Amino acid sequence: MPDGIGSRDRHLPFDLGDGMKGLLLSGGMDSIALAWWLRPEQAITVDYGQLAAIAETRTSRQVCEELGIGHTVIEARCPELGSGDMAGDAPHQLAPVPEWWPFRNQLLATLAGMKAVQLGVTELIFGAVRGDGSHADGLPRFFEDLDRLMSGQEGGLNVTAPAIGMSTEELIVKSKVPRSVLAWAHSCHRGDLACGDCRGCYKNAEVIANVYGDL
Repeated sequence: MPDGIGSRDRHLPFDLGDGMKGLLLSGGMDSIALAWWLRPEQAITVDYGQLAAIAETRTSRQVCEELGIGHTVIEARCPELGSGDMAGDAPHQLAPVPEWWPFRNQLLATLAGMKAVQLGVTELIFGAVRGDGSHADGLPRFFEDLDRLMSGQEGGLNVTAPAIGMSTEELIVKSKVPRSVLAWAHSCHRGDLACGDCRGCYKNAEVIANVYGDL
């Protein structure tokens, strides 16, 4: 692992034998910075029923158009299986943070992995950063286990999280993503318009202040 660790297609005509990289693009700050830094050939956005799905998809499409990255949107809505802020429900009793959704990253890896294999992608990149360790599926060991599981199956799809050892601020600086592009990021967990009162909105404001000195 480097440095740590129903669909609508608009993908580009790449040679499927070239070993393409695919990024799981949520439209948040971390995945946008990774897209700018790594320039993968493909990006995959998943609408699994989260309240901010429309905004996340719109932002992801804008980023891909800016970078000339192929973009696939997978629709597999299952809001009844979620919990907390992203599902518009009370957090589950097991939730370590208000936005926790059971097995979310495992679900995203499976759905995105299915499409990635069809597209000829051989590396599926997650935009996980150091701060995501507040829940088990944001830890390095989770992505290591996921990589072993998926790379051992047909297609040999590797799962990586190149920014897992970085903070969001460090990733933004490393990626050199322009502020004008980062401004497209949708961080709110509760809907398509920023609520200003969830952990995603708080993180966005804190990161902008830390990187750019804004209040």
